Amino acid sequence: MKLLLAPMEGLLDFTLRDILTRVGGVDGCVSEFIRITDQLLPSRSFVRVVPELKHGSRTPAGVPVRPQLLGSDPVCLAENAARLAELAPAGIDLNFGCPAKTVNRHRGGAVLLDEPELIHAIVAAVRRAVPAPIAVSAKMRLGYDDDARLLDCAHAIASAGASELAVHARTKAHGYRPPAYWESIAAVREAVRLPVIANGEIWSADDAERCRQVTGCSTLMLGRGMVRRPGLALAIRAAGQPAAAPRETTASYSDAAVAALPWRRVVPLLADFWADVCGRVERRHRAGRLKQWLNYLRVAYPEAQQAFDALRAVNDPDAISAWVLRIQELPAPASTALQPEKA
Repeated sequence: MKLLLAPMEGLLDFTLRDILTRVGGVDGCVSEFIRITDQLLPSRSFVRVVPELKHGSRTPAGVPVRPQLLGSDPVCLAENAARLAELAPAGIDLNFGCPAKTVNRHRGGAVLLDEPELIHAIVAAVRRAVPAPIAVSAKMRLGYDDDARLLDCAHAIASAGASELAVHARTKAHGYRPPAYWESIAAVREAVRLPVIANGEIWSADDAERCRQVTGCSTLMLGRGMVRRPGLALAIRAAGQPAAAPRETTASYSDAAVAALPWRRVVPLLADFWADVCGRVERRHRAGRLKQWLNYLRVAYPEAQQAFDALRAVNDPDAISAWVLRIQELPAPASTALQPEKA
């Protein structure tokens, strides 16, 4: 089984890709989208979103990263893909799944699922524009308002020469509301002759196994589940395997993905994440980035809830840096309950 890290605009950027791939279990990543409109972007625009391009298109842990392009003009997308190809990416992905209203309003993402002919033209133009060794893949949802054109879009992507197709098991109208309609991914897999990747509502190792059974897919794409439980990929890989060592058995770690990466191992990752945020993000936005991740983590980790509560009203980066130092020095969970120093 292969496990991929999903693109998540506004959340899963270079910094968090670094942290999550460092944990282990992930075979590859797709970047957040690079918006293509009516201009040929300079190389630095691609590198700004995907700094891994400067390092063989791999994260510091050595995991390949595939940049993703979003747009609706086949010619412009092809020209930009050709320029991106000069940077030797680990493939190029095309976004036909973003549900954001602003993106859809400008004819990007999931709105194109009502136009399979245009989708075919985009994929074909990009495929022609880049060297054959560079894979061209796509990510889509089941449809825009409904799934009436699901198989039309899948056939359009496959017949245009894509090498892989990731399918998020909901329409744009569904948003992120459960359930995920994995059986629809199975229909896509049966209809096209290219590898299909299943995505959506994979929160646990049990979910991963059920998704694999329903869809028949051997590759899964993990998004919010990995952000919430960074040990999820490890737990999926460990499922069904003989335990090499007993897991931690506290109530907090009854979740297999949390047991695979207990809080004491998350703390140094948080510290590294914060250090990178401080080096890359404007001062006024730094606190928000840390709280954003803690907001996901607190669903799985009681200690993260304590941390989130401690930092909820704190926006001064210096105060947060002092707090980060303290939680590394003291044993969890007590450390997270400490209030940060006032700036």
